[in-house]
Amino acid sequence: MDMAISNTRPLHRLFAYSRPYRGRLVWAFGGMLVYAVGSAGLPALIKLIIDKVLPEQQYVMFTAWMIIGLFLLKGIGSYVSSYLMADVGQRVVTDLRSALFRHILGQSAGFFSHGATGRLLSRINNDVGQVQQVVSETAGDLARETLALAGYAALLLYYDARLTIVCLTSAPLIVYPLIRLGQRVRRTTRRSQEALETLSHLGAEAFTGHRIVKAFGTEDVEASKFSRAGYHLFRTNMKVTAALSTLPPLMELIGGIGMAVAIWYGSRQIALGRLTPGAFGLFIGTLLLMYGPAKKLSRVNANIQQAVAAAERIFELLDAHTEVIEQPNAVTLAPFGDAIEFRDVGFRYDDNAARILRNVSFTVHAGQMIAIVGRSGAGKTTLVNLLPRFYDVTSGAIYIDGLDIRQVTLRSLRGQVGIVTQDTVLFDESVASNIAYGTSRATLDEIEAAARAANAHDFIAALPQGYQTMIGERGQRLSGGQRQRLAIARALLKNAPILVLDEATSALDTESELLVQEALANLMLNRTSFVIAHRLSTIRRADAIVVLERGRVVEIGRHDELLAQADGTYATLYQLQLLEGRKADRRVVAVDS
Repeated sequence: MDMAISNTRPLHRLFAYSRPYRGRLVWAFGGMLVYAVGSAGLPALIKLIIDKVLPEQQYVMFTAWMIIGLFLLKGIGSYVSSYLMADVGQRVVTDLRSALFRHILGQSAGFFSHGATGRLLSRINNDVGQVQQVVSETAGDLARETLALAGYAALLLYYDARLTIVCLTSAPLIVYPLIRLGQRVRRTTRRSQEALETLSHLGAEAFTGHRIVKAFGTEDVEASKFSRAGYHLFRTNMKVTAALSTLPPLMELIGGIGMAVAIWYGSRQIALGRLTPGAFGLFIGTLLLMYGPAKKLSRVNANIQQAVAAAERIFELLDAHTEVIEQPNAVTLAPFGDAIEFRDVGFRYDDNAARILRNVSFTVHAGQMIAIVGRSGAGKTTLVNLLPRFYDVTSGAIYIDGLDIRQVTLRSLRGQVGIVTQDTVLFDESVASNIAYGTSRATLDEIEAAARAANAHDFIAALPQGYQTMIGERGQRLSGGQRQRLAIARALLKNAPILVLDEATSALDTESELLVQEALANLMLNRTSFVIAHRLSTIRRADAIVVLERGRVVEIGRHDELLAQADGTYATLYQLQLLEGRKADRRVVAVDS
């Protein structure tokens, strides 16, 4: 019983997506009924042909036109039902894929830190593709062929119920093997989808990191990993094929048994005068016609089990709820104008993980520039990621103008926060589209003004198609400094009152850094800024510097004030950077000499 429930629940949820298309389904069902009538009408003519047409040459033209009409009727019903079922199936799959994509995008940053991109894309493409067959073809076959078989059975029962029962005695023999094979197909299909997911993950990972792969000469290593995963997928798919290949010969054997019993019993009835040759021919012809639909239905169960396995994986992902949840009564955050307060904030990634932040408290007033510094792993990036609620605090709270950010809508909160990070994210679109990303109503003049303020207009104008130049995946056709200036232009166009700069100038050459620093100065003008700086020399003008050590705030003050504390954490970090800078200068002088 539990097995049956677990089988039907994913299918029930899957077919719930077809409810908006009930009208099309009704017309498709009408086409199936027409198909079933046409199918059952054909063997009904066999008795007439054997008893009247062939021996007495009666009803010849009538029978000929009836055959043509029934085939036409059957063809129309088949076309209408197949087309409409495929239409509904494609719509359902499109809706399901869109819902899955939107659901994944709505997850928190913590979800993406655990779910690899290739694996997520495999769910969207491969699993949904596996479901596509059952909702666009298999469901139609199930209904259409079931109706056809019902029509054939009704015809047989009408002419001779006893012979019908004898002919169909072997039918129940197929039920148990079908159930067992279906269960095996379902288990193996799930393993096949998991293997395909691994294959997608390995491919996406190697392609994304192709430069490192080439730099370290590990093409053979990556190819070997991919080949092993591919062979595992091959072996798993062959197990599915072995199970599916068992069905046709099994159906033929059981069909042969039924035919042999029918001939034995029918010949006796004809000898006793209880059955005419025409009626017997009708029975044999109908049994032969029933073989096709029955064979299709035997594959339907296997296809459904494959779809169930894929649907389970899809709904597992759809049932994975984000840790960052917008409350039902969330309010729209008014334009920021006063202060942002971190009040006793603590954070850990999950219940079993160590604390990243502990009792962090400080206040930032509108228009201030706040620098956040500390050694690697101190929790700097995690702290600023809490502000737009990429993660939620696990203790304490963050307030904007006295309102807990968990009480406001995510759209209104994130609409007031602009972000520029070291790892610049650009899309395989035009320069103009990347600058205007998230600002759909921006005009070309506004885009150009933002680019000029970000020191990006000159290099954009020199591109082959200017602002319409496609920049490649993640902006790979641009230099690091150029990508960074496009990100700054995007933040300028968004014009958010709160700004987060996460090591936005690290790993740039001197010339690029000067251009980016000037662009950042334009960006921070009249905005409240949170700056994580790799080089402490760049934050001397900060209104306050928050120093983190092992997730705790150990110092807060201006640059000069913190340097005056000779044994303080900030002063120690500053002196270490000065020492590193002098060593680097001496190395450069030695090379030049």
